[in-house]
Amino acid sequence: MPQTQLAFDHAPIGLAILENRIIKQCNLRFAETFGDGTVPPDPAAFAGVPLADYYPSIEEYRRIGEQGLCAMRKTGRYADQRIMRRTGGTLFWCRVRGQSVTPDDPFRCGVWSFADLSEERPVVDLTAREREVAILTCRGLTSKEIGQELNLSYRTIEVYRARLLDKFGARKLAELVAKLGGMPL
Repeated sequence: MPQTQLAFDHAPIGLAILENRIIKQCNLRFAETFGDGTVPPDPAAFAGVPLADYYPSIEEYRRIGEQGLCAMRKTGRYADQRIMRRTGGTLFWCRVRGQSVTPDDPFRCGVWSFADLSEERPVVDLTAREREVAILTCRGLTSKEIGQELNLSYRTIEVYRARLLDKFGARKLAELVAKLGGMPL
């Protein structure tokens, strides 16, 4: 087996080659992360599966896809932390990074990494809008900036932030950001 294939297959992070957001090939760690607990997981079982199957909803798939495509058209890369879904339906936080190998059509072909953040960042039951506000809060945006991004008033964003503070048991915004980021307090 060539060393490059060995490195791909046994990398300590989930790797996938995607074509138009459909899995063409993935490694063992990807299969472990997204699989149903089968031991050993079979990476070949993921070939041809749309990545949409691993999002909490089709709306999340579309929304994140639009954001990713916009960023990739500028730089060829995209990265975020998001909630994803395992084959059995369990939700978990995942760090996702992608690199297009076809800059003229960013989603046509790319290499993506997926890191399970479950141990550092447990899933709290959030609505899609609460997740959006949480992600933008972690990016350092103010309530007014988030409101502009989501086409909502800053007061509405403050209500969402108050809900997030309550759900995460945080007393102030800095503590919330630390908990959302999985940093020790």
